Amino acid sequence: MPSDMLYKNVAYSWEDLTDVVERLRDDSEDPNYLMANERMNLMNMAKLSIKGLIESALNLGRTLDSDYAPLQQFFVVMEHCLKHGLKAKKTFLGQNKSFWGPLELVEKLVPEAAEITASVKDLPGLKTPVGRGRAWLRLALMQKKLSEYMKALINRKDLLSEFYEPNALMMEEEGAIIAGLLVGLNVIDANFCMKGEDLDSQVGVIDFSMYLKDGNSTKGSEGDGQITAILDQKNYVEELNRHLSATVNNLQAKVDALEKSNTKLTEELAVANNRIITLQEEMERVKEESSYILESSRKATKDRTADGQALTEARKQLKEETQLRLDVEKELEAQIGMRQEMELAMKMLEKDVCEKQDALVALRQQLDDLRALKHELSFKLQSSDMGAKQKSELNSRLEEKTNQMAATIKQLEQSRV
Repeated sequence: MPSDMLYKNVAYSWEDLTDVVERLRDDSEDPNYLMANERMNLMNMAKLSIKGLIESALNLGRTLDSDYAPLQQFFVVMEHCLKHGLKAKKTFLGQNKSFWGPLELVEKLVPEAAEITASVKDLPGLKTPVGRGRAWLRLALMQKKLSEYMKALINRKDLLSEFYEPNALMMEEEGAIIAGLLVGLNVIDANFCMKGEDLDSQVGVIDFSMYLKDGNSTKGSEGDGQITAILDQKNYVEELNRHLSATVNNLQAKVDALEKSNTKLTEELAVANNRIITLQEEMERVKEESSYILESSRKATKDRTADGQALTEARKQLKEETQLRLDVEKELEAQIGMRQEMELAMKMLEKDVCEKQDALVALRQQLDDLRALKHELSFKLQSSDMGAKQKSELNSRLEEKTNQMAATIKQLEQSRV
């Protein structure tokens, strides 16, 4: 989303910043009025910090690191916002206020946040909850999910009420506004190395001098505004392109997994069919043996030449063969039922694979459209740069002609004298 659309109503002048400082020093005796003033001041400082960070990052056009001053001030402002209205937790060492507790809840609301929470807990140099909270904010910004995590946290007021007072910034509308403003930071690439950084003992003090600028300095030329808008649109398209590429890769992986599962089920179905054929052959053989035994028994009965012991043994063998036949028939019925279930599962898998392939084709089409849009925006940016260069050359020529005319006038005046 272009930054001009997010911050078109944000004041950025000496008078407004002076008003922020005066509000921060308000000595009102009403606690609700004081908390409301603090929320408003923190929200304004967050607006100024985020806007200044985005504008300076786009002008630099590079990856930001922990030494960049506007980025350091952004984290200080975010820390103040998260600390506003925190309830004091009683421990054996006294009362403790830390915003690490609310941030730990994010992994329960958004499973993707579990990775950075585990990374923060594994960092060896962090000894305090404040240091872990600062590291969590930096990792979330690197992951470009800070806005998503803050929105998920603010939407669960029932969980936040355990950590914050009812009139705290995170419990009021200002917190939702700040979470929406954080979406603009997705166009920024940040890289932090926190292994050697002392996050436990840093002093979080807001430096107002960074935002005390003359209001006239914020007025740029119309051409610069167009170039900034095109750059913002380009960054937004690149961000959306990355998300779509990740979605396409995930769907492709799911399709590959379904194809492997389909192949495995096909092999199992073939094995089951072979087993059924083998059982049918065994059943036919048992039937033939039973018929033969039965016929032999009948012949023995008619002839009355076989003794009673042989007849008893033949009947016993016939009973065993009959039981074996029943067992084989039950197993055959079970295999047939399993075969039907596998065929049904195969049909459902084939249908699912077709649907995933259609979705994959649609996403690839969207990806191609976004690439075309990105190319068009790049062309517009190049055209804007060429126009600015032509204007600069024309201005130089006009200055040369002006100097020539001044020299000519001077010569004419001298000749007249």
